[in-house]
Amino acid sequence: MENRLPTTIKVLLVCAALVIILAGIKAASSIVVPFLLSVFIAMASHPIIKWMSQYRIPKGISVLLVILTIVVFGFMLGGLVGQSMTDFSEKMPLYKQQLEEEFVWVVTQLQNFNIQINKEQLVSYLDPGMAMNVATNLLSGLSGVLGNFLLILLTVIFMLMEADSVPHKVHIALDDPKMRMIQVDKVLASVKNYLVIKTVVSLGTGLLVGTFLYVLGLDHYFLWGVLAFLLNYVPNIGSAIAAVPAVLLALIQLGSASAGIVAIGYIMINTVMGNVIEPRYMGKGLGLSTLVVFLSLIFWGWLLGTVGMLLSVPLTMIGKIILESNQDTRWIALLLAGGDISEHVPEQQEKTAES
Repeated sequence: MENRLPTTIKVLLVCAALVIILAGIKAASSIVVPFLLSVFIAMASHPIIKWMSQYRIPKGISVLLVILTIVVFGFMLGGLVGQSMTDFSEKMPLYKQQLEEEFVWVVTQLQNFNIQINKEQLVSYLDPGMAMNVATNLLSGLSGVLGNFLLILLTVIFMLMEADSVPHKVHIALDDPKMRMIQVDKVLASVKNYLVIKTVVSLGTGLLVGTFLYVLGLDHYFLWGVLAFLLNYVPNIGSAIAAVPAVLLALIQLGSASAGIVAIGYIMINTVMGNVIEPRYMGKGLGLSTLVVFLSLIFWGWLLGTVGMLLSVPLTMIGKIILESNQDTRWIALLLAGGDISEHVPEQQEKTAES
């Protein structure tokens, strides 16, 4: 009993400290979110700076070119998305009304097969226009964060200018001047690798979706392409959420056959990009279980909003790698891991024996 009491108190203190830290992060989310977004934009842009350095382009010029590219494409994308969202919002009441009519028609057809469903009650419980609202709320939330565009841009510039010295500073701060600790480098390399590959795959997904819907003649195809690009960062369910409003709009505008084609097109694009292209360059994957990925999506979305959902996986990866670096917390990292963890067991037993 004497041995258990200190451990219990220690666990309670850690839990209390976590609650206080999370409460502080949520209260300061207006500052934390732009900072985190700046960090991940800088990490995704840094490989371009290093690539330019191979051609002996000065770092200042490289950073300037990257920032100019971000600004130009940012304003172009913001203008197009803003116009599409305005048009879509103006037509939203009409879309919702037409969706409810289609929904009632489906209920009527089910009744012909002796499947009795109360139309009014079902429509009140399952609002078919809710998916449209989710899409616009997601984009509106992201545009609200990008209201701090200048602050994010300046932070990215300073981070890119000092990116090369950050690993060395971290090693010195951790009393590792000879660079023997590989965990810091592992965190930076894993997150950077994930962000770069995920950004390229998401960009390809958005371009394919937008082009596919443009060929079909669906309204607001550019908006749905951007939504597919953003939600591809959200693992497991992001692609499905991105497909729902486009399929519903196709049902209204083009008919049920075209809506089926849109759904099949989304499935094919996401299958190829997510199950063929991405694993080929991502390697063994994230090392996170599917349940952990889904729960991290909910947790970071609650804590940081829309940006937290988009960055849920890299944030969880950072936490997992940090937990792996400490013998006392390594068991938590094993619980977060996905797939077969038997390969970690001998290493765990070896470290336990040494201690």
